[in-house]
Amino acid sequence: MKTFIVLVLCSLAVYVTSGNKTLNVCPAGLFVEKDEASAVVRQKRAAGQLSLAQLESLKEVCEANMACEHMMDTNGIIAAYTAYYGPIPY
Repeated sequence: MKTFIVLVLCSLAVYVTSGNKTLNVCPAGLFVEKDEASAVVRQKRAAGQLSLAQLESLKEVCEANMACEHMMDTNGIIAAYTAYYGPIPY
């Protein structure tokens, strides 16, 4: 316990004597440009890139709704799921 107190006091002394009197609430590296962020953030996949398991899970959700199931048979699973449940979550 004494070691911890000495360590805290030493770190406080270093901070006070370092000359850093301003407190940065928002550091400069926190915000990035839109181009940089889009390169880092994972982009949504196109509908044609869905795996068979993902398509099957969409089909199971759509089969619970008769209107969605009918649209699925005529227009396809992607169009039916998007029309009734919104954008595909993956």
